[in-house]
Amino acid sequence: MTKEVTATRFEAKRLESFAAAAFVALGIPESDAAICAARMIEADLLGVDTHGIFRLPHYAQRIRANGINLHPNVHTVRENAVTALVDGDNGMGHVVMTYATHLAIKKAEESGLAWVGTFNGNHAGAGATYSSMPLAKEMVGMYMTVANANHMAPWGGVELLLGTNPISIAIPAGEEPPVVLDIATTMTSYGKVKLAAQKGESIPVGWMVDRKGQPLTDPKRSSEGFLLPIGGYKGYGLNVVIGMLAGVLNGAAFGRNVVDFNKDVATRNNSGHMIMAMRVDNFQPVETFKKEMDHAIREIRESERMENVDRIWLPGEMEHERIRERKEKGIPLATVVVANLNHLAAELNLQDRLE
Repeated sequence: MTKEVTATRFEAKRLESFAAAAFVALGIPESDAAICAARMIEADLLGVDTHGIFRLPHYAQRIRANGINLHPNVHTVRENAVTALVDGDNGMGHVVMTYATHLAIKKAEESGLAWVGTFNGNHAGAGATYSSMPLAKEMVGMYMTVANANHMAPWGGVELLLGTNPISIAIPAGEEPPVVLDIATTMTSYGKVKLAAQKGESIPVGWMVDRKGQPLTDPKRSSEGFLLPIGGYKGYGLNVVIGMLAGVLNGAAFGRNVVDFNKDVATRNNSGHMIMAMRVDNFQPVETFKKEMDHAIREIRESERMENVDRIWLPGEMEHERIRERKEKGIPLATVVVANLNHLAAELNLQDRLE
């Protein structure tokens, strides 16, 4: 049976300040700490709670174990007008990917589109935070990454060679919210399994199976099985090509080279990511495209519904509503998450105890 979970709401700015202060106390420069905190709270506002401030204690573990370079020299090692390869110098993933995304946008402004890959990085949080950045410049954004732990087997296999390997694509619209897809290529992210274990909840049938292919619903037994791909063998195929484009292409970790950052907090991850930015006006005037997007969105939303269905949602609409709601009412944090954050705050002698 699922236990009732108590949550307390906190203002986004307060959580952002809390996270930034924690990173500074851990030795990260203020500018980089601010970037990490901003990306994490953006994830919480989206409702991607498994990639927001929930991750702070784990990041702190890696930093304390010298698993993160606190003063990285993030730089390009290969570059032309439309591509770049970025060496993250083992810095915080949020810092590396923010650098790479800004570079992709700059190149796309000049050349129409850009693809930037990274290696030697770390976990960077929610994909939608990066795919959505080009929206402000009337661009389409696409993000892919190799997950920082392997929790899936090849289709028909049992060896954990693949991660959740997410993809996120953001497309601008006019009066309607942008269409933003952000999905793992497994049935769920492993962060949701970890969060369920912390909360004492079970996980749904279909998320994981054991090595005999039987459903696994106790998240505390997750080490006995593996995540399932979305769409069966099709999701497995998508997972593999994402790993090759965000990992192998960049010289980043893939397959057996991936370090499980849940178990090993000291070894370099060599995490690989990619970001693409593309100007809409490569194809048609921006305003014309936005009007057509609004028409397409409304056509889908207003189409005939099944019985007992109140609304048809487009990718990113729920998150758009959640951002507005959480900015107004605050970000809910489960009691166990608040306790973990306050424990870290005490260790770091932070003034704020999230009370």
